Formats: sequence, structure tokens, C-alpha cells
Amino acid sequence: MTETSRDDGHTFRREIERVVNEIAQGLRTLDDGSGWFSGLAPTRRQEVLQEVAGYAMQAHITSADGRAGVAKSGVKPTANPSVMICMDPPRYGFASLPANEHVKAFRVLVSVFTVADTRRRETYCKGTCGHAWHNLPAENVQP
Repeated sequence: MTETSRDDGHTFRREIERVVNEIAQGLRTLDDGSGWFSGLAPTRRQEVLQEVAGYAMQAHITSADGRAGVAKSGVKPTANPSVMICMDPPRYGFASLPANEHVKAFRVLVSVFTVADTRRRETYCKGTCGHAWHNLPAENVQP
């Protein structure tokens, strides 16, 4: 059994960060991001869900962000990931959902993160932001 090297894990986390922030900034569509996500191995999908849940937590999502994100995600409001993210406080066990719910969970998490991160970029970080991921150049986008 081979273990993922630390460098591979770091590289993959950077890829997740890039893809999610490109979606959040409108440089990549949610459908393109979902296609990328769907092409990953099941264990990688779980890693992505854990990572993106962390981004959502860091963006300090609100229940209003949850509702707005679910509306943008294309996922039914009654689906497990939608219900989880709209709880107050939100539930974050997305990687533990059944595999057939992972794409829905990805769409919900990224959409909610997009709402919260956009709010933060337009308020807290406006004009003074030192976060490299808040100002991605359009030429970095890859299909």
C-alpha cells in the first residue's frame, strides 16, 4: 500500500483552493467545477468536501448565506447537503454523506462559500486585502 506523499497532498490542496476560488470569483462555472470534482476518486472527493467545508467555516457563513447558496447551487432545498448547511449552526459532516450525495454536497458547499466569500471580499477585504486567493487573475483559469 502506498501513501500519498506530503507534497502530493499539498499540491492537491492547492488545486482545490484554486478551483473553488475560481468558481467563487466567476472565473470558472459551478458546472465546470462539478465536472472536475466528479472526475476525482471517491477518497479525493471526501478530501475536497472536508477542505471546502473548512473554507466555508473560515468565511463565517450565516444561515442567510446557506439559503442563498442553496438557491444558486441547483440542488433541492430538501436534499441532505442543503438542509445541513442551512442549519443554525451549519452541520459540516459532508464527507460522511453517502457517495451518491457528494456532487450535491460539493455544489452546495461551493455555492455557499461563494456567497459568503463575495460578501467578505466586498466588505472586510475591499481595497486592503492581502489574500492572494481573493484576486485571481483570469489567465490562471484552466478548463
